[in-house]
Amino acid sequence: MREETATPAPLHRVAVLVLDDVLPLDLGIPAQVFIAVPGDPYRLTLCGRTSRPVTTAAGFAVTVAAGLEAVREADTVIVPGYAPHRRELPRAVLAALAEAHARGRRLVSICTGAFALAEAGVLDGLRATTHWKYAAELAARHPKVSVDPRVLYVDEGQVLTSAGVAAGIDLCLHLVRRDLGARTANEVARSLVSAPHRDGGQAQYIGRPLAPEEPGATLAATRAWALERLHEPLTVPRLAAHAHMAPRTFARRFVTETGATPLRWLLAARLDRARELLETTGLAVDHIADRCGLGSPSNLRLHFRRALGTTPTAYRATFAGTAPGGFSRTSRPSPGPGG
Repeated sequence: MREETATPAPLHRVAVLVLDDVLPLDLGIPAQVFIAVPGDPYRLTLCGRTSRPVTTAAGFAVTVAAGLEAVREADTVIVPGYAPHRRELPRAVLAALAEAHARGRRLVSICTGAFALAEAGVLDGLRATTHWKYAAELAARHPKVSVDPRVLYVDEGQVLTSAGVAAGIDLCLHLVRRDLGARTANEVARSLVSAPHRDGGQAQYIGRPLAPEEPGATLAATRAWALERLHEPLTVPRLAAHAHMAPRTFARRFVTETGATPLRWLLAARLDRARELLETTGLAVDHIADRCGLGSPSNLRLHFRRALGTTPTAYRATFAGTAPGGFSRTSRPSPGPGG
């Protein structure tokens, strides 16, 4: 009698499209993040217009194992930044990106890779970002794209874009979080000695004079303080008092540093806390809602549906069994009706 063997976990096929004069760090980021994921759920392929060595912007070459057929076979296509970003790209490359988008594949850019996605037409009608130095140019060249220069990355569902260089780490960790849950993304971040969520957007890096009344100190300490108290009522006046600022000054400074209002930032932090609790504990949904500061199960479900397109119970069913160190499905308490 033949022994039954366990079916291996399905691989997520990722094609990194390497264009001529690719930026080396942009290229290395997705490779480093995805190979650090426990269980090797990602199969990474470097591809180009053809299978050949590709010269980087730093002058050395990288080996590209596949041509554009890898784009057609991939579940996710990542375009790292390249220089100069103003140049005309081969029609075959743009056609491959447009075709992947039409077939529902996930398209991702790092830094100036957004220019390739825009040239292929896949950013039309969407919000996107790129390195803040080139955001105005991207907006001018592609008026159908809503360019946000303040954020580290933008997730439009099928299409995701990141800001300059290191923001690619934030975006790739976000992809892991989407695919495998917050717990796994946090484990990968720790292995990379990276923050699971960086404080602030790229607005904090844009050179601009500060108004005389705005202190030079960052609000990172207040954000860290808030993360320890997500279960408590946190208002703008309370946050401002911790930062020793007037509420209006605090709110303005917060947006400058993070690209988000204090309340929008708090909601994102609370949802991330709820996701990790759903993955790693058997707490009922009403207890999780209370611990992350969203108050009631109905409020938690409302924000889950708006932000993630699912319910807490469905999220738990998907990710609790895959998160490293997650609790056993068979011993998990019921999350309660309608969770």
